[in-house]
Order: sequence, then structure tokens, then C-alpha cells
Amino acid sequence: MSENLSNPEAWGRIDDQGTVYVRTREGERVVGQWPDGDPAEAMALFTRRYEGLAVEVELLEKRIASDSLSPEDAKRAVDQVREAVDGAAAVGDLDTLKDRLEALGPKIDTQRERRKAARAERAAEAHERKVEIATTAEQIAASDDWRRGADRLREMLEQWKSLPRLDKNVDDELWHRFSTARTAYTRRRKAHFAEQNERRGQAQQIKERLVGEAEALSSSTEWGPTAGQFRDLMAQWKAAGPAPRGIDDRLWKRFRAAQDTFFGARDEANAQLDAEYAANAEVKLQILTEAEALLPIEDLDAARAAWRDIADRWEAAGKVPRGQIKELEGRLRAVEKAISTAADDEWRRSNPETRARVDDTVSKLEKAVSDLEAQLEAAKASGNERKTRELQESLEARQAWLDQARKSAEDLT
Repeated sequence: MSENLSNPEAWGRIDDQGTVYVRTREGERVVGQWPDGDPAEAMALFTRRYEGLAVEVELLEKRIASDSLSPEDAKRAVDQVREAVDGAAAVGDLDTLKDRLEALGPKIDTQRERRKAARAERAAEAHERKVEIATTAEQIAASDDWRRGADRLREMLEQWKSLPRLDKNVDDELWHRFSTARTAYTRRRKAHFAEQNERRGQAQQIKERLVGEAEALSSSTEWGPTAGQFRDLMAQWKAAGPAPRGIDDRLWKRFRAAQDTFFGARDEANAQLDAEYAANAEVKLQILTEAEALLPIEDLDAARAAWRDIADRWEAAGKVPRGQIKELEGRLRAVEKAISTAADDEWRRSNPETRARVDDTVSKLEKAVSDLEAQLEAAKASGNERKTRELQESLEARQAWLDQARKSAEDLT
């Protein structure tokens, strides 16, 4: 374009009669007449017309390079500009403009192929997604997810609508799968909630009966049997399942109130008994002091005699508060166990059979040790290292057993 401004004669001329020519590869052709005007002005006019065409070509190149036009629109635009360049009444390098327009053809073809591949990829992705939606819908239709399932199917329907259509047969087949799954799920869901409503109605009848029974028991003072009856009523309540939501809450409050009334009265009665049992606990604490004074057991006969009196007085003292039972009984059992253990030890020490067995074991081991010592000395004298090592190991083992047997004999003394 700058060459046209500085030297327009390179691309055209004007003759004496005012005829303006442009030079192309095919030769000169007439582009206009300027009979009475200044030749320089004529050339400037026709050069500006060329520059306008050059701008159009440049803008078209940029739009195609930016991929802002579809291949079809780009081809139409190229054809329009090419037609304008072919018959242009302008002076300039029209051949170069034609070449540039011609060069846009392969670019448009490339874009067309790229867009075709992108459409194919989108179609493949849409197919994959629709298969996934149909498969997931079928899984939901076979499930018992009554709460989240309906929401997920609605979400998948919106996702389906946002996806591009596929080939008609393929799209129709996948839609049929999806639609059939939705219909099957909806029918099963309605049947489920209808059945659930029926069960809730039955549960309401059962719980109304249980409430009546609980309220009748709430004033009972037969603490043990009635507590068991309340446990049975609670088991039946849980097995009945939920009643309709608002009704279930109302019935539970009544049932719970009846329970609280009974168990509150029982706790109050037990608290009164605990107060009565507190004096018994003081007596048993004094008895425990005597019992624990027997430890450690030094005179078994005296401890046994004292224990018999302690056990009789303990039973006569009566019940204690529930919170103290475990501690007091545990301390008394510890004394009883100590006396029993001392008796067992005494019997074991005084048992002649046990003593005889221990003494016999000691004698046998002493003889075995003596024999091994003699054999060991002989092996050493003969220089038999392997025999010496084996006898040494055997001697150490027998000596350890002998030490243990002697200790057991001492314990029986």
C-alpha cells in the first residue's frame, strides 16, 4: 500500500485521452476515464480505491485468523471481496490481493476440519454423558433412595436438556432408557410412600394403645414388675415404627410423661429407702473396721473364729444405700478372700503327700546333678569338647530345677 502512495505508476498509468489503466499479470486493463482533470489527481483517486480494497482484505484476514467467522461465512466473505477485487476500478497490486484471498482458502478448510472435529468430540462427549445419565437413572430406578433419588433425576433431566442432540436413532434410544427409568422410579416411589402411610397409620393405632397402657401403669407402686412392663412397652414402641410426624411427636410426649411419672415416683421411694439404709451402712462400716484389722492373717484359727461372728453381724445389719453396696461388699469380700487364701496355704504346707512329693523331687534332682558332675569331670579329662559342652548345659538345667525344688520345700516348712 505504501508503494502505491509513493509510486502509483508502478501499477498503472493514464494516457493522453485520460484513460486510466491498471497493470496485472494478464496485462493492462482499463479501470476508468479522467479526460479533463489532473492526471496526478486521477491516479490518487484510483490508488485510494485500491487501498480501500487492501483494508478489506486485511480485515478479512484478521477475522478469519481469530476464528470469529464460521467457515461458511468466511468463504462467502472471501468470495465477495474476491469479486470486488476482480473487477475493481482501482490502481494497485491487485494480483497480491488476489493471492492473499486465495491463501485464505486452505485456512478456512483447516478451520472447517477443526470445527468438524470439535463437533464430533462434543457429540462423543454428549453421547458418553447421556449413556451415563441413562445408566445412573436405571440404577436409581432399581434403588430405594426415595429422598435423594427424585432430586438426582430432576438434576439429570436438566443436564440432559443442556446437552446437544445426537443422531436421531441414538438420541431416541437413550432418551427412552432415561424416560423409562424415571417413570419406573416414580411409580415405585409413589407405591413406597403409599405403603409407608399405611404403616404409619397402623403404628399410630399401636402407639395410642401403648400410651393408654403406660398412663395406666404410671401410678403403680410395684416397682420391679412395673419397671419390667415399661421396658416391654418401650420395646413394642420401637418395633411399631413411626406414626405420622406430628402425631408421633404428640404420642411420644404422652408416653414419655407416663414413664417419667412412674420412674420419678420409684426414684423418690428409693431415695427414702436409701435414707433408712444409711444407718445400716454406718454399722457395716464399723464391722468392716474390725474385719480389716484381721489383715494380714497371722493367726488363722483366731481369724476364722472372728470371721464367723463378723459375717453374722454383717447379715444382721441389713441393706445399705445402692451407691455404697459395691464398695462395702468389695471390702468385705477382700477380707474373706485373704482368710480363704491363708487357709489354702496352711493346708498345702501341712499336706504330707505334697511334702513327700517335693522331697522326692529334690532327692532325684540332687542325684542327677551329682551324676552329671562326675560325667562332666570325665569328659573334661578325656578332652571331649562336644561331650563336655553338652554335659555342662544339662548340668546347668538340672541345677536350676534343683534350686526351684529346694525353694518349694522351704515354702512348705
